[in-house]
Amino acid sequence: MNFKVVFHLLMRILLIAAIALGSCIPVALIYGELISPFVFTAFIALFAAGLLYALGGRHEIDTFSRREAYLSVSLSWLFISLVGALPFLFSQAIPSFTDAFFESVSGFTTTGSSILADIESLPKSILYWRSMTHWIGGLGIIVLVIVVMPSLNIGGYNLFTLESSFQEKIHPRIKSVGLRLLYIYLLLTLFEVVFLLLGGMNLYESVCHAYGTVATGGFSPKNTSLAGYSPYIQYVVTVFMVLSGTNFVIHYYAVKREFKKIKQNEELRFYLGVILVAGLFVTAFLYLHTDRDLELAFRESFFQVVSIVTCTGFATADYLLWPTIGWVVIFFLMFFGGSTGSTAGGIKMARHMVALKNVTHTIRTLISPKAVIPLRINQRSISYEDNNGILTFILWYLLLFLFGSLIMILLGSDVATSASSVATAMGGIGPGLGTVGPASNFAHLSELSKITLTVFMILGRLEIYTVIMLFTPWFWES
Repeated sequence: MNFKVVFHLLMRILLIAAIALGSCIPVALIYGELISPFVFTAFIALFAAGLLYALGGRHEIDTFSRREAYLSVSLSWLFISLVGALPFLFSQAIPSFTDAFFESVSGFTTTGSSILADIESLPKSILYWRSMTHWIGGLGIIVLVIVVMPSLNIGGYNLFTLESSFQEKIHPRIKSVGLRLLYIYLLLTLFEVVFLLLGGMNLYESVCHAYGTVATGGFSPKNTSLAGYSPYIQYVVTVFMVLSGTNFVIHYYAVKREFKKIKQNEELRFYLGVILVAGLFVTAFLYLHTDRDLELAFRESFFQVVSIVTCTGFATADYLLWPTIGWVVIFFLMFFGGSTGSTAGGIKMARHMVALKNVTHTIRTLISPKAVIPLRINQRSISYEDNNGILTFILWYLLLFLFGSLIMILLGSDVATSASSVATAMGGIGPGLGTVGPASNFAHLSELSKITLTVFMILGRLEIYTVIMLFTPWFWES
């Protein structure tokens, strides 16, 4: 293990955190609020970065091994979450360390679960920082799943993100790939801010909601999330949630006008198909079984369906007040996730596609035992290793979900709250069912419950293997 590589990458993460904290100072000055929480935290981040620099992080690193990548990625999310909790503590907006760390991890992992009961009572600069944790975390995820994951071959990522045709156009180096993804990420954020401003939302709220949407995070500076805004605003956010839950490679193809490759992408069709079918089903059910008119039923249904599928977690309605079938659909959608190579969490659409293709492949093989029937996705054959890795990931995901749910039940939560809180933590969604629904929060949970969910947020965000690998004896063997 070359720890100098790890120190160098962690040093960069802390420098990014310090710069982001500095951007909160003008917001605090505009609203006449204290700047000390951000100044003190930025100083601590810079001091820690200096220590890492002194320990060997000053050496520029061009390559790193798999072990160094696993350790760096896991520690990056831990370090930046610890730094992210400090403004909440210094400002006394969240006086408990467990709560502050929960909120910070929820932000950087773009989960969006919150322990805040009265969001609007917090200083605007603190809420801006809270939303910015989403934006930083979302960008980190984009770089992670499109640049780092494929090179490590974690859970079949090399099959769905950095395709060979994509590699030819973008040099397979973190710096060059990351810059192009940053431009797309910035453009999506900017366009959403403009469209929200056109709908009458003020600049502060537009920026905060754009951060939460593009990162598929879900933190809002309002207690009622997006429920109090106009239908236009809700439709704009719905569209940008769909775009943000789409593989960013697709956005790259769109910019390059390579529409044939977009049309051939099976995962995109499956992703949009799930949203369309689930949205229309819930729309019909709400229209026929409640007193909503067709437009309200359509808007409410699609907003909630898109919010859950893309793991954003914004809300315009309390789906727990819907007829039972409505929130049952929402619960099952928590396990879908958006596209690979996006800021969305969850199992991901491509993995579900592969699982379904395995079912049909098995049936066809039973009917024609001698036939050679390859598994294909996006016109490419899936190797045995990739297929096995994807199915194993799904199994691990479901087993950890059951294990986490059992822990939450043992810690005192009811079944609905336990299962949905673990599902929403692992999927990076935000609201759940039971006592952690869209109209509630996570403040009432015990300290151990919050710590448990914090662990599952990191596990789910880093695709399970990245974290689990660190606790195996083989990882540390020479």
